[in-house]
Amino acid sequence: MANITASDVNKLRQMTGAGMMDCKNALVENGGDFDKAIDFLRKKGQKLAAKRADRDANEGMVIAQTSADGKYASVLMISSETDFVAKNEEFVNFCKTASDLATKNMIKSMEAVLAMDVEGRSLGERITDLVGKIGEKIELTHFEFIEGPKVFAYNHNGNRLASIVAFDKVTSDEVGANVAMQIAAMSPVSIDENSVAKEVIEHELTLAREIIRQEGKPENMVEKIAQGKLNKFFKDNTLLHQEYIKDGKLSVGQYITNHGEGAKVIAFRRLMLGA
Repeated sequence: MANITASDVNKLRQMTGAGMMDCKNALVENGGDFDKAIDFLRKKGQKLAAKRADRDANEGMVIAQTSADGKYASVLMISSETDFVAKNEEFVNFCKTASDLATKNMIKSMEAVLAMDVEGRSLGERITDLVGKIGEKIELTHFEFIEGPKVFAYNHNGNRLASIVAFDKVTSDEVGANVAMQIAAMSPVSIDENSVAKEVIEHELTLAREIIRQEGKPENMVEKIAQGKLNKFFKDNTLLHQEYIKDGKLSVGQYITNHGEGAKVIAFRRLMLGA
């Protein structure tokens, strides 16, 4: 049996970040071989990741970022089980690295994010390593990207909420930042009524009809009133028709018309922890 010293255990701990007893057991099980011990800990991490796959991960970090040329933006969410881990410096730095790489390489799918090379290993493998170190469920939960002639990103304080928005032409940083903030704050479902999914419209109309009939309104008035309720839904839930949060006298569409130099919103995405 190999002679495992406290110095050996501490060295492995510094290399891996795993707990002291985990490091000692890994060295004992592998005869003091550091490479095998590291693999042993990674395998433990993989088992741990599988074991905790059914746990909720409603904490974590959301980061939005734009490319250097201002034509690509990404927003990703890496989740953890606890706020304690979400504020851990290693976890925070890991999330920032993932966002930096995804944006720099203009990644276009979650699978491609997980496959990104991080110092010789994939991001997915690095996440598994982090699970083994920290001891709770960590996962890349969501990833979105948009492209356009001009894109903007907004990160809310605390990194629990972020948004990205694309315009069809270059507009000012102020307009872009304000519209991205509007998206984060008010969570619109689409740009305008023309881009609302058909199933969402039908759901709203069906619900409206049921409510109207329960109120005892005449049957010949049901469709007209239901359409009125649908228009109210569009006003409250589509970006261009929403009340602008910085000036309630304007809609977002009016604000962009007044200050956006002819630019139009062509896409947006929003991510929020726990949503």
